[in-house]
Amino acid sequence: LNTKGFKRLSDDSPVDITQLSEDDKQGLFYKDEPYTTKKLHQRLIITYSPKYAAYEKAVRAEQIARAEKMVANGAVKRQRKNPNDPARFVNKVAVTNEGEKAKIHYYLDTDKIAEEEMYDGLYAVCTDLLDDNVADILKVSEGRWQIEDCFRTMKTDFEARPVYLNREDRIKPHFLTCFLALLHFRLLNRSLKGTYTTEQLLHTCLLY
Repeated sequence: LNTKGFKRLSDDSPVDITQLSEDDKQGLFYKDEPYTTKKLHQRLIITYSPKYAAYEKAVRAEQIARAEKMVANGAVKRQRKNPNDPARFVNKVAVTNEGEKAKIHYYLDTDKIAEEEMYDGLYAVCTDLLDDNVADILKVSEGRWQIEDCFRTMKTDFEARPVYLNREDRIKPHFLTCFLALLHFRLLNRSLKGTYTTEQLLHTCLLY
């Protein structure tokens, strides 16, 4: 959370992220620090994106508005583990009047809101690639969602798992078939410029 020590990713020039110009608000900034544990030498790359900070602030504003409605209407639902649940901004306290049974009072937790705001626009990547260029590491990190999306498509839409096979000569062809299906699916999706969702494409393919 220390705002000092950031550099502009495009030219490595030092930048005070608390005093950014309008031109800088579309850029990306970083600082690179050692993060060595007892077992492994690592580096911690912390990035700050004003554009992402504005996005997070806008999303949170909508969630706060929903939390305020919950408090006003007395319709506070049970908090779930979902980090985007507006109910996380609602806290409660038991109030008693002269020995009477305690009543639950719900209120907007401004401390929780302020705590989350401190991290707006910040992201951290920990790596043991000590000599690699920061820009290259960040580029790979930004593309991880594509890998995760492929795994999700394989497991969910292509039903690659669970695998009811025991012999290696049958397991390998199973995953080869799944991989080839994924490859053709991605090529089709690219040719259509990502216009359709996975579900829409698979439904159309099954029809024909």
